[in-house]
Amino acid sequence: MKAIRRITVRPVLPEPLAPLHELALNLRWSWHTGTRDLFQAVDPGRWAASDGDPVRLLGAVPHARLAELAADEGFLRLLGEAADDLRSYVEGDRWYQKQSGGLPAAVGYFSPEFGITAALPQYSGGLGILAGDHLKAASDLGVPLIGVGLLYRHGYFRQSLSRDGWQQEHYPVLDPHELPLTPLREPDGTDCRVALALPGGGRLLARVWQAQVGRVPLLLLDSDVEENGPGERDVTDRLYGGGSEHRLLQEMLLGIGGVRAVRAYCRLTGHPEPEVFHTNEGHAGFLGVERIHELAGRGVDFDAAIEAVRAGTVFTTHTPVPAGIDRFDRELVARRFGPGAELPGIDPARILGLGTETYAGGDPNVFNMAVMGLRLAQRANGVSTLHGRVSREMFSGLWPGFDPEEVPITSVTNGVHAPTWVAPEVLRLGTRHLGEQRTLEALAVGGSDRWDAVAEIADRDIWELRRELRGRLVDEVRERLAASWRQRGAGAAELGWIDGVLDPDVLTIGFARRVPSYKRLTLMLRDPDRLRRLLLDPDRPVQIVVAGKAHPADDGGKRLVQELVRFTDDPRVRHRIVFLPDYGMAMAQKLYPGCDIWLNNPLRPLEACGTSGMKAALNGCLNLSVLDGWWDEWFTPDFGWAIPTADGTATDEQRRDDLEAAALYDLVERRVAPRFYERGPEGLPDRWIEMVRRTLTHLGPKVLAGRMVREYVEKLYAPAARSGRALTPDAARELARWKSKVRASWPRVAVDHVEASTATAELGATLVLRVRVALDELGPEDVEVQAVAGRVDSGDRITDASTVSLKPVGGPDLEGRWAYEGPLSLDRTGPYGYTVRILPAHRLLASPAETGLVTVPSEATAEAAGVLMR
Repeated sequence: MKAIRRITVRPVLPEPLAPLHELALNLRWSWHTGTRDLFQAVDPGRWAASDGDPVRLLGAVPHARLAELAADEGFLRLLGEAADDLRSYVEGDRWYQKQSGGLPAAVGYFSPEFGITAALPQYSGGLGILAGDHLKAASDLGVPLIGVGLLYRHGYFRQSLSRDGWQQEHYPVLDPHELPLTPLREPDGTDCRVALALPGGGRLLARVWQAQVGRVPLLLLDSDVEENGPGERDVTDRLYGGGSEHRLLQEMLLGIGGVRAVRAYCRLTGHPEPEVFHTNEGHAGFLGVERIHELAGRGVDFDAAIEAVRAGTVFTTHTPVPAGIDRFDRELVARRFGPGAELPGIDPARILGLGTETYAGGDPNVFNMAVMGLRLAQRANGVSTLHGRVSREMFSGLWPGFDPEEVPITSVTNGVHAPTWVAPEVLRLGTRHLGEQRTLEALAVGGSDRWDAVAEIADRDIWELRRELRGRLVDEVRERLAASWRQRGAGAAELGWIDGVLDPDVLTIGFARRVPSYKRLTLMLRDPDRLRRLLLDPDRPVQIVVAGKAHPADDGGKRLVQELVRFTDDPRVRHRIVFLPDYGMAMAQKLYPGCDIWLNNPLRPLEACGTSGMKAALNGCLNLSVLDGWWDEWFTPDFGWAIPTADGTATDEQRRDDLEAAALYDLVERRVAPRFYERGPEGLPDRWIEMVRRTLTHLGPKVLAGRMVREYVEKLYAPAARSGRALTPDAARELARWKSKVRASWPRVAVDHVEASTATAELGATLVLRVRVALDELGPEDVEVQAVAGRVDSGDRITDASTVSLKPVGGPDLEGRWAYEGPLSLDRTGPYGYTVRILPAHRLLASPAETGLVTVPSEATAEAAGVLMR
C-alpha cells in the first residue's frame, strides 16, 4: 500500500556521537575530505547507498551500529578531531579577518538557486553552481556572507530518456526534514515566518530554513506552510517553473521576503546586519525595493532612499542576451504593489519606473528585472572580461551619450571552488608532494600567480593519475549507462555490450552543460561520417561522454538531446560515444577529472563565463573551446586549443556551424589526438603531460573561486560598504536634491565654443584648449569639463581615449557663460582627435557616468573648433 504522507524520523544519537549531528548539518563535509572519510567509517555500505549524504546515512544506521561506535575509542578520537577541526574553521580568523580598510561587517548574497551539494538539490545549472561556489569560497576566506534563496520542494527536475531518446522530466518531492537543514526559530520555539501582502488582503507566508555552509548561513524561504492557500503553497514548488505570475511571486518572495528573512536572522542570532547587498542576477532585484521601503518607514523620501540603497548594492549580470532576462507585463507588476498589496506606502508608479525600458528600442510596456537591478545598484559587473564588454554594449541605452566602454559595468571573472571539484586522487597527489596544509591553502584561498610546486611531480605520476581517473570515469559511465537503458525499458539480455563501452586508454572528450540552442550540443554531429571516423580511428581513436538537460518547456532543446541520443544508440559507435541523462553535481564530480579534453562550442559571445572548463582544468584536463567567456580571457596554447569562430557578418547560421564544426574536427584529428598518442623515449606522451603541467601551474590559480571572491571584496564589497556608510539619510537627501537640480538644468547645459592655441601638430607638442560653456542654474562645483583625446578611426571616432580635466578661469560672463581651459599633450602620432564634454560631478558619485548625463559640442561648434588633426 502507498503511504498518504511521508515523514522523516531522525535518529537519537548516543551522547558520545552527538558531534556527528553538527558535522552532518554543516555542509563543509561536501568539500572536506576528512569529514567525508569519517562518515564513510560509520558504515561504508550505507554511506555508498546514501550517495554520500550524512543526513541520510545517520537515518539509516542501525542502533546497534551506533552503540558499537559509541564504545569505539579509535572512532571517538577521530570524531573529536573532526569536531575540533570544524570548530577551529568556523571560529578562527581567516583571510578576511586579517584585512584592513573598513570592510563590510556583513554581505547579503541573494540568488534564485544555490548548488552546494547533490544532497541539497536547489540548482539547475551554472548560475546555481557559481552561487554555491561563491558561498564556499567566502566561507574559506572568512567573508561574512549571508546567503538568501528559496527552498524548492521539487527542486529542479530529474531527467530520464524514453526508448526513442526523448527527454522526460520527473519532480521528486523533497522533505526538508530529510535535507541538511534546520528551521530558523523564534525565542518561543515557533518557526520564523516572513509574510508578503497580497492584493485583496491576503498574505503569502514563508518559513525560513537554514543551511550552514561552513561559516556562511544560507537562508531558504519555503512557502509550503499550512496557513497558505494552495496557490501560495506552490510558489516555491519548482525552480524556474510556472507562468509569469508564478515567477513574479517567486522573485518578490526572494527579494522582499529575503530581506525580511535576513533581518529576522540577524535579530535572532546577533549576526551583524549586512552593509552590502549583492544581487546575483535580476531575479532578486526586488530586494532594493524592500530596502527603500525600510528607509521610507524611517521618514526618508523615495529619491533619497534610492540613493542610500544604491550605494550599498552590487548587481551581477550573468546574461549575455536580452532574451535571457526576466521581463514582466507592467500591469502584472502594478497589481502586486500599492494600497491593499505589498509596500502600500510607496507609489506603484515609482516602483514601475525602476524597471521600465526607457531607452531606444526598449518596450515601455514591460518591467525588466535586470534594468531594475542596474538602477538600484551603484556597482555592477559581468562575469568575465568579454562578458563585461558584452554587458556594457547590451545595457548602454541606460547611459545615453556615453561610449559603451564607459558604461559603469565592470567584470569579475568567475571562479570555481577547487576543494569541491578537484578529485580526491588529484588532492592526494598534491598532498603527497606539497603537504596537506599547503595543498588545501593553495586550493581554497589561493593568492599566488603560479603553482610552481607542480614541477616537483614526476611525469609518470601525472600520467598514471590521468589513466586512473579515466578508468574511474569508464566504470561510472558503464554503471550510469546501464541504469539509463533499464529506465528506457531494456532487459538484461540487451545490455551485454555496455561492458565494452569506453576504454581507459583512449583519448576522452567531455561535453556537459544545459542545452539551450546557443551552446550547440549537436555541433559535433554536423558531419556524422567524419565524427564516426574520428571515433573509430584504428590508431588514434576518440571517445566522447556527453550530458545535459534541456529546459522542460524547450522542445527545441529536447530535439537536440534526442538527435544526439539517437546517434549514440548506433551499434557502430555506441562503445565510443555516450549520452548520460540526469546531469548534476554528483555526475560532474566524476566527469571533469576523468576527461582528457573538455569541449565547449557556444556561439560567441553568448557564453557569459562557462566555468565547467575551469573545473576540468583543475583536474589536469585540457580545454578545447571557442574563444568565449573565460577562455577568451586566459587561453594560451599551453592550456589547450581554440576553435576558430566564423563570426563574419556575411556568414549565415548554417555556414557558420559548418565552418566551426569542420574546424573542430580538424583540431581533434590533426592536433589533439596526435599530441595525446605520441610517445617519448620513456613511453610517455611527454608533450601532453607538459600541457597538463602548465595548465595546473599557470591556469590553476586563476580559476579559483577564492580569487574571485577576493576580487569581489576588494573591487565591489569594500567600496560599496564605504559608499553605504557615506550615504547617511542626510547625505542621501543632499545627493537626491542635487541630482534633481542637475536633471532640471541639463537640457540647457551646452558647449558653446571650443578653440585651441596654434601649435604644430607634432609629437610632444601641447595645445591649450579654451572652452566656453553654458551651465544654466549649475555652477563649476556641479560639473566637470573634460577634453577627450586619442587616435581616431576612419569614421573619426576616438579610440583608446584619455581624458583631461579643464579648469574654470574667472566667473561667468555677461551671458552667464563660463570659461574653461587646460593643456592637451599630443602624445601619439598618426590620426588624432579631441572633443570636449561636460559631466555632472559630485563627491558621492561612484562613476562619472552614474547619472547617465553628458553634453558634447553641437555639430556646428565641433566644425568651428577643427577637432581633427591628421
